[in-house]
Amino acid sequence: MSEGPGTVVIVGLGNPGPRYAANRHNVGAMVLDELGDRVGGKFKAHKGLADVLEGRLGTRRVVLMKPRSFMNVSGGPVAGVAKFFKAQPDDIVVIYDELDLPFGTVRLKLGGGENGHNGLRSISKSLGTKEYHRVRVGIGRPPGRMDPADFVLKDFSVVERKELPFVFDRAADATEALISNGLEAAQNTFHALS
Repeated sequence: MSEGPGTVVIVGLGNPGPRYAANRHNVGAMVLDELGDRVGGKFKAHKGLADVLEGRLGTRRVVLMKPRSFMNVSGGPVAGVAKFFKAQPDDIVVIYDELDLPFGTVRLKLGGGENGHNGLRSISKSLGTKEYHRVRVGIGRPPGRMDPADFVLKDFSVVERKELPFVFDRAADATEALISNGLEAAQNTFHALS
């Protein structure tokens, strides 16, 4: 994360529309709503690409962004908003669902592979780099032989839904720590919690 007055673009991945709103795949957009409550104000349409909310988190100017596209083609909107706000890849934070982490676990990292996540693949391709920050929110593995593609498009279970407010709060706290204190300090704090 660069220091100074530059804008940080925080992306919450998900699919648009009420049909997908409560799906596991939309956990990034759900965490962004928590961050939006902290920033204050309302999301507004930005050039038809995304819904954005500009404000401050701690000492940093931030743009919270929900692509209006489907997850698999979210790279174009992310790159467009980043270019508009002059944000470098190092100042982009993508919040998304992670199958390979237990439900509710929050992990932070910079760069790395996409692990089969088509939203990340699209963003990496559109930005021309994988070197952007990530907030990985664990949704766990599908039960039995369920296809992961079907699992991520299902709503959270009743038991999971009771825990979600705590998960969103922890992921939002981790995102704030990342932009305020840097990656290593935020990892030291939040990776020790779960």
